[in-house]
Amino acid sequence: MELKDTREISAPRAAVWQALLSADVLKECVPGCQEMTGSAADGFEATVVQKVGPVKATFKGAVTLSDIVEGESLTLSGEGKGGAAGFAKGGAQVSLADNGTGTLLTYEVDAKVGGKLAQLGSRIIDSFAKKMADQFFERFQTAVEGDPPEETTPAQAVAAAAEETVQQAAPKKGLLKRIFGG
Repeated sequence: MELKDTREISAPRAAVWQALLSADVLKECVPGCQEMTGSAADGFEATVVQKVGPVKATFKGAVTLSDIVEGESLTLSGEGKGGAAGFAKGGAQVSLADNGTGTLLTYEVDAKVGGKLAQLGSRIIDSFAKKMADQFFERFQTAVEGDPPEETTPAQAVAAAAEETVQQAAPKKGLLKRIFGG
């Protein structure tokens, strides 16, 4: 099964590139990742817990980086074994380009499964793989861009101003109460 998509990330290409090479960032982005160790040079070891349809498994596997063109593109290849549930393997070709406001990240994912997972049927597997890829790149985008600043609606601004007014008035009321013995 193959997936292709593009994401616009509001960050410089160098920052996106560094995040792609970071075990800590990747751990936060892989859905169900329990542990991620290693480095871009030596590859990563990961433990991922996932439920696909009725099959829940803990996958232990390795991810390697190849075809690296510094700051522009790389290929992530991985394989994980989930015991009786089967195995999953695949890769993603990722490329980066400047787009004026940040970085354009393009990816092509190819994935294969075997064992009990393969018996679930291609519709379930394809849907699950698309969901996993979408979640990974959405989390990756959030990790690189950082949390967006919270916007205040007019109603929230009015409520905050009213609360501030009440808090400012409260000490005066207490002062009057003390003066008049109320």
